[in-house]
Amino acid sequence: MTINFEYDDVKASARLEELATKKLEKLEDKYDFIVRADVFFKKENTSSPNTGLICNIRLSAPGPRLFAESNNGKFEMGIAASVEELERQLEKRKGKMKTH
Repeated sequence: MTINFEYDDVKASARLEELATKKLEKLEDKYDFIVRADVFFKKENTSSPNTGLICNIRLSAPGPRLFAESNNGKFEMGIAASVEELERQLEKRKGKMKTH
């Protein structure tokens, strides 16, 4: 699986990339049909300190692309929330693949 990182209005961070890579590799170990992951980090101006840091993750796998987005006060929380959402979607996809 290849992982691409994009930053919009955010400084590139090796620590964030490492954290996202670890979590995505765990997903790949469980779901070996994942081909590629695109991770987007974006900063948005908001009035709340608990939001504004957005983490989008898009996975390429057989069938339609999987996508998850989270808006938190920390990118670390955003990565965790997005990966959890993708895991739910992957579980569904895996179930559909078995029935065909």
